[in-house]
Amino acid sequence: MIRPIAIYLPQFHPTPENDKWWGKGFTEWTNVTKAKPLFRDHYQPRLPSDLGFYDLRAIETIEEQAALAREYAIHGFSFYHYWFSGKRLLHDPLDLLLETKRPDFPFLLFWANESWSRRWLGEERDVLIRQEYSREDDLHHAEWLCGRVFPDKRYIRVDGKPVFVIYRPNDFPDIGETLKIFRETAVKKGFPGLYLIGNNSHTLKKPEVFDTVLNFEPQLGLLQQAFHDKWSWRRLLHNVSRFGLYSGTLKLYSYAETKNLMKKRRLPEKFVPCPFVGWDNTARRGEKGIILVGQDTQPFEDSLRWAKEIAMKLPGEEQFVFINAWNEWAEGNHLEPCRRYGRAFLETVKKVFAGE
Repeated sequence: MIRPIAIYLPQFHPTPENDKWWGKGFTEWTNVTKAKPLFRDHYQPRLPSDLGFYDLRAIETIEEQAALAREYAIHGFSFYHYWFSGKRLLHDPLDLLLETKRPDFPFLLFWANESWSRRWLGEERDVLIRQEYSREDDLHHAEWLCGRVFPDKRYIRVDGKPVFVIYRPNDFPDIGETLKIFRETAVKKGFPGLYLIGNNSHTLKKPEVFDTVLNFEPQLGLLQQAFHDKWSWRRLLHNVSRFGLYSGTLKLYSYAETKNLMKKRRLPEKFVPCPFVGWDNTARRGEKGIILVGQDTQPFEDSLRWAKEIAMKLPGEEQFVFINAWNEWAEGNHLEPCRRYGRAFLETVKKVFAGE
């Protein structure tokens, strides 16, 4: 049976680190609400409807999210997990789940192992906190996961093995050795092993050391000049001819065409599909942002059906479809209801996976 998993961003509560880096009380809503439309019919700001401007320090909020997800055929959440040599960030929602045992909704962790920077691009410029690696930290991390998180009865498993996803495998000095430490620690702690997934959004050099690959979308590097921030004649001509917009700065691309492009990229032999909902990160990056124009439920449905066909070919409990994302509001990438689309994208998920 296919298990749709929605990727979940926990950056909707204040933290001391974000207070220091971005200003007192900063959360993802800070970026979302200050966004402005940059051209005619540009959908900004993207504002929530049903769930409002929630705070993830309240377990009731997470319960409401889980109830909504379950109503629309989503099996569980994949929480982004931030671990920096033993220091955890944005951990309040996970801690609430573990401490209260609420809600009764499946979940897993997705280690977003990249340095944080002021550019919101996961790159080594203007670094706020750096991701560093060591054998000692691998052991510490694995022991913490096996002692604190993986024993939870709601934690998602494959054949009894807790599922754990790593965002940037190529950044490790020796990813094979890291995974060996994780697997051996899990066995010592009484688990039959781990089901480890390597994300390929930044390519994946050693897919063979993982149990499978997460075919992450969108892979923005496939889009022409997506990471080139300066004014460009080529971009100006592109924007004028395709969208009637006189801008050499904004990065505009067709939503439907980008969806098709993601399906045509070189795919691994075995992988978990991960279609995305939408994309517009101008709330974070202003006129340097990337916008997929023409977001619509039909191309989204097509991508879900493609993903479903792929997942059905996978063995038993490995039949996952990840959906990016549940609540990436500042990237215009969310299943959660908003004031323009309402529950339309959630309804599409239910249509595909619950047959309605």
